[in-house]
Amino acid sequence: MRIALGIEYEGLNFVGFQRQPQLRTVQGELEKALSIIADEDISLQCAGRTDTGVNATGQVVHFDVIKERTDRGWILGTNNFLPQDVAVVWAKHVPDSFHARFSATARRYRYILRNTISRGGIMPYGVSIYPGDFDVPLMQKAADFILGERDFSSFRAAEDASRTSMRCVHFLKIRKFGEYLVFDIAANAFLMHMVRNIVGSLLLLGRHERDYEWFINMFLAKDRTKAGPTAKPHGLYLVDVTYPDVFCLPRREFVGPLFMP
Repeated sequence: MRIALGIEYEGLNFVGFQRQPQLRTVQGELEKALSIIADEDISLQCAGRTDTGVNATGQVVHFDVIKERTDRGWILGTNNFLPQDVAVVWAKHVPDSFHARFSATARRYRYILRNTISRGGIMPYGVSIYPGDFDVPLMQKAADFILGERDFSSFRAAEDASRTSMRCVHFLKIRKFGEYLVFDIAANAFLMHMVRNIVGSLLLLGRHERDYEWFINMFLAKDRTKAGPTAKPHGLYLVDVTYPDVFCLPRREFVGPLFMP
């Protein structure tokens, strides 16, 4: 049988989601805990392989298993063997046609920065710190330019192994909540470091270190070396993955001041 899980984790002490020998990963911790509950070796597939330091409130995984347990049993049993920085938040039996990665129609990320000169005492690694005055309307104007199906080579990491750099960005909204600046982006899929590279370039523009014409020319050049630096990882969250309604998967609500809808 096939089980889908909703996963939440803080990425600070992980080297990313994907299993790596001798290193602490989200996949490694999950598979170890699930294998105890299932009494067999479990191998996971995920919706998005987040990088070192990146967080998730809406990661989705699936696995195949022989032993039957209730959805509640998979949640409580697995969490009993997981460390404090990763948790199962929902579980659901799904048909064999479901695939956490290939059935997904969209992924949604949020990048949260705190616009101050120093870190706070609450969530010190849950956001990234960027001081300065940011021109949000100018950043939004540039963000609107890259919507739709475009070639995102300028925001593609050198290590990315995707067959194509074409992606379709559904929306990219930039909003300010007090001292917090939130970048909310959804696309059919993302290239390696794509969100953080987009944010890094928008931050240069927002502080008027570059102008709008630079941003447009840089994007159209399809050359990563012409873009801005990669934004820090700690403010990035995978917050939602969208699937066809036929699978009836749970959808989490965005709650709290940092996750306003």
